[in-house]
Amino acid sequence: MISLHNAIFDRLSRADWLLSTLARLIFAGTLLIYFWVSGMTKLGEGFAGLFSPSVGAYAQIFPKAMEAVTYDVTQLSPFHTAVVLAGTWAEFILPALIVLGLLTRLSALGMIGFIIVQSLTDLYGHGGIAHRETVGAWFDRIPDGVILDQRAFWVFLLVVLVVKGAGPLSLDNALRRAPQP
Repeated sequence: MISLHNAIFDRLSRADWLLSTLARLIFAGTLLIYFWVSGMTKLGEGFAGLFSPSVGAYAQIFPKAMEAVTYDVTQLSPFHTAVVLAGTWAEFILPALIVLGLLTRLSALGMIGFIIVQSLTDLYGHGGIAHRETVGAWFDRIPDGVILDQRAFWVFLLVVLVVKGAGPLSLDNALRRAPQP
């Protein structure tokens, strides 16, 4: 019985490709569209909307600042615009890079930072900290807290990619194997 156990699990221990490939697949299946749809809500009208975010983008990222200027974007600084543009573009670019397996470790680190900022904005900017069900709690019997429970799984998935890389079915791997001049 022990030899069967060892035969199966020794083989799994050597399957480095499995964890990273599954992490990217699960990211694609669960978070890719979530972030892209969120990014779409921040775009302005037409092609120029890539460089001119919607009022909603500012309200999502800087809720208290927008309220203070009665939702008049022109009263915000260029810093606010730069952060909103970077955040919006990050919601498209970083998930795409992860799914393609290109610059995966760096993209996963970027997504971890994004999720931390997103969570802090949800807690303090949008007032989620006042709602226990939004924050959640670890080591309780209820696994549905948006911040502590769900986003812990998101970050764990991304940490796997930071540590293990993209795996063999990735552009990172193809570029690494490409002949060097």
